[in-house]
Amino acid sequence: MKRVATGILVALTALSLTACNTIRGVGQDLERAGETVQDSTD
Repeated sequence: MKRVATGILVALTALSLTACNTIRGVGQDLERAGETVQDSTD
């Protein structure tokens, strides 16, 4: 459970540090964040 929480925290931090000026950019950032969380659970 701690690994999942850590992964989510890392993803949210990365997302908040990333500048996204368009809806498309937001979607890409969310996708990367989701991939990061998935990778952290492996």
